[in-house]
Amino acid sequence: MKTTSKRKPNFRKLRAYAFDPSLSLKLDTAEVNEIEYTLPWEDLEKGPVGSYIEVIDYDPTIDRYYEAVDLNEPYILVENGIRPSESNPKFHQQMVYAVAMTTIKNFEKALGRKVIWSTRLLSDTTLYEEYVEKLRIYPHALREPNAYYSPHKKAILFGYFRSKASSLDIQMPDAIVFTCLSHDIIAHEVTHAILDGIFRHYNEPTNPDVLAFHEAFADIVALFQHFTFPEVLKHQIARTRGNLKNQNLLGQLAQEFGSAIGGYGSLRDAIGKVNPKTKEWEPAIPNPQDYKRTMEPHVRGSILVAAIFDAFLSIYKNRVADLLRIATGGTGILPEGELHPDLVNRMAKEASKAAKHVLNMCIRALDYCPPVDITFGDYLRAIITADIDLIKNDDQEYRLAFIDAFRKRGIYPTGIKTLSIDSLKQKELDIKFHKSNQGRSFSSNIDMNDTTKEYMAILNKYLKEYGDDIKYVTERSEIYRITTEYIRGNYDNPSGLVQGLHQRWAITIEEPGTESLSEMTGLAFHPGFENLGIKTDDQFYFPRFSIQNLRLLSRVGPDGNLLNQVVFSIFQKSGVVMNMDGTIGHFIPEVDPVPPNGFVMYGGCTLLFDLDDNSLKYIISKPIIDVEKYRLDGKYEVDEDRVRAQYNFQFNEGLEERSLYSKYFGVGLNNNFNEPFAMLHNH
Repeated sequence: MKTTSKRKPNFRKLRAYAFDPSLSLKLDTAEVNEIEYTLPWEDLEKGPVGSYIEVIDYDPTIDRYYEAVDLNEPYILVENGIRPSESNPKFHQQMVYAVAMTTIKNFEKALGRKVIWSTRLLSDTTLYEEYVEKLRIYPHALREPNAYYSPHKKAILFGYFRSKASSLDIQMPDAIVFTCLSHDIIAHEVTHAILDGIFRHYNEPTNPDVLAFHEAFADIVALFQHFTFPEVLKHQIARTRGNLKNQNLLGQLAQEFGSAIGGYGSLRDAIGKVNPKTKEWEPAIPNPQDYKRTMEPHVRGSILVAAIFDAFLSIYKNRVADLLRIATGGTGILPEGELHPDLVNRMAKEASKAAKHVLNMCIRALDYCPPVDITFGDYLRAIITADIDLIKNDDQEYRLAFIDAFRKRGIYPTGIKTLSIDSLKQKELDIKFHKSNQGRSFSSNIDMNDTTKEYMAILNKYLKEYGDDIKYVTERSEIYRITTEYIRGNYDNPSGLVQGLHQRWAITIEEPGTESLSEMTGLAFHPGFENLGIKTDDQFYFPRFSIQNLRLLSRVGPDGNLLNQVVFSIFQKSGVVMNMDGTIGHFIPEVDPVPPNGFVMYGGCTLLFDLDDNSLKYIISKPIIDVEKYRLDGKYEVDEDRVRAQYNFQFNEGLEERSLYSKYFGVGLNNNFNEPFAMLHNH
């Protein structure tokens, strides 16, 4: 008898809450709050433990391990998971797994590559870092109203606590609230972990926007995942009669948590809030002064969230305009009563499509951001540039919707003359490398000498080899191994020694005539760098720098446009001192002690190589040097504008008793340097 191998299912369905348990206790939302998450199938161990995450249900407050759920149990498989229950720890484990994997899936689809967790830094300088295969998730790690991602532990810790509702009609007094049962909190924390894996230095608060961006981006992902739940979306479209500017669940975050800590509604709301005096919901009105005055990371981040959601609402309104004209006979005024189910379905379809597009735009933009010191204005430019690269025809005017939403909140990038799409798009370098029978040829709109051209062509060839080696690799550990080898080189095999990207860049900058690389990147690579507080390499006379975030991008636009790029970042740091007389001095980080009024200024740039047309397309920089002065006289001077801005933020903010920098990253009792999100998320 012929035997056949067992075929694995394509998907695993798991029951869980669309929002949190509180909405299952309300008649109007109970029917849509319990949904099924559809996840790519993977073999799971008890926990659950998969290829990306490991759920460990240990409660240190009572020193107890809860029995781990086995999602491969036949009865559990047949019923698409355990029934939602606040009192069943196994369901808690199932819930965090389902939402975490949904978030990971959305990122991978938008980015066009696998999610890799942030590496664990080691004290052994010969090893430097180690690969983190699985993110650990602890559903019951804290007995407090908190949940946070730990960059140090490479884990997410969820808390539980007794409710302190402001009113008896909002929530039962002293009810136990589990943060691990909130879709929004889980998605928010997983996004922190993914973002840390892409940009490690976004945990460094060098300006008011950095930590706020981390919080805002995590909220954006959580919010727009609401639109992937069809029944919830239809329910809210029907309830608001298609006007999503009215109060609705789709624009709210962590309803149960917000009420349990004494609020009058959700923890955060992208389109409005409940007035604590009137107890009535009021729509938010954009005020450009808020961006100037607000410094607390969550509140400042909510400005960016509101801008993104406002852009979505404009896009959605444009997409359903024809449906409303048909439904109203051209009057634009809907008849009284419930909307026709067919109209609800069509509007929900357009809302889902618009939300998917907006979320993808927000995630794709990460690859066009500077590696350090990000601002909201930088992010707007990244959104516009990434979208233009992939989608040539913006017939729905998505980009204009984003620009208008940022403008209404007073968010403007620096370094541009007008707020047009062309100005916001990053300048294309158009540095192209060609190979013909006559040898290499080179075209560029940047003035570069032959030496620099030759070395840049060698780098381009090396990056193409990287793209070829990795484009069909799907195992995440193998992607990490290959990528690390391309950065560091292969020094374990003396007979087949291969220089890595770091060594190749170092050789390039050692050559006379490559000074234009400093001008292009804004970093100090040539003699004179030591005068800017930049450490010298331990073995050779060139400045210390690091290569980070090497990655391959493979994306397909809606019109079939293919995008194949290799992206990496160069990172450098300078020790800076603000002297009492207002002049700027320097010290060497990791060598000299940090003097009074001294701090480390981070510089870096993101380089995008287009593999299809063999070009270096963009260099997106946060400079250490004053590029204009270097262009004029060839001498290194530190970028004073960046120095003074960072100094004022870290030392002179003065809005509270101490600056946000010292509050979250200072010394003494409040030193949370290894756990920045623990302090940020404490309520």
